[in-house]
Amino acid sequence: MTTARGRAKASRREALLTAAARLFAERGYPGTSIEELGAAAGVSGPALYKHFSGKQAMLAAILLEASEGLHSGGRDVLSRATGADALRALVAFHVEFALDNADVIRVQDRDLGQLAEDDRHTVRTLQRLYVEAWVEVLAGLNPDADRAVLRTRAHAVFGLLNSTPHSGLDLDRATLRRELERMALAALA
Repeated sequence: MTTARGRAKASRREALLTAAARLFAERGYPGTSIEELGAAAGVSGPALYKHFSGKQAMLAAILLEASEGLHSGGRDVLSRATGADALRALVAFHVEFALDNADVIRVQDRDLGQLAEDDRHTVRTLQRLYVEAWVEVLAGLNPDADRAVLRTRAHAVFGLLNSTPHSGLDLDRATLRRELERMALAALA
C-alpha cells in the first residue's frame, strides 16, 4: 500500500521531471541550472537532491523512462494484436507518445549526447528493441522485404511522428492525431 507521503514524493519527482524536460527542451541541458530546475518545480535547487543525485540523473531519468515506456508499451501493444492490427496499434501508440511528450522528444534530439555512457547505451539498447518490434510486425506483413528496408521505414516513420514538437501547431489534437496516423500508415504501406 502506498502512503500519502510516498504518493507526495512520487508526485514531486514527477513534477521535477516534467519541469526538467520543459526547461531542457527550451534551453538545452547545458543551459539549465539546478536552481532553475528547482524553481520551475516549486522547490529550492538543493531540494532536488532529495530525489536525484544531480542534473545528470534528471536527464537520465527523462530519457530512460521515455525509452522504457516506448519499449514496454510496444510489447504491450503486440501482446494484444497481430498483423495489420498490430501495425495500426503501434502507430496509434507512438502518435500518442509523440503528442504527449513533445518536450522529451526535443531533449532526446538535442541532449542524448549529454548522458553518461552507460545511460546512453541503455537508452540506445531500449530504442533498438523498440525498432525491432516494429520490424517484426512489418516483416510479418511483408515477408519478402529486406529487414534493412523495413528498419529504414520504421525510422522514417519515427522521424515523421517525432516531428510533432515542430509541426502541426495550428491543428487541434484530434486532427493532428488522425493526420499523423494516416501519414505513418501510408509511409509504411
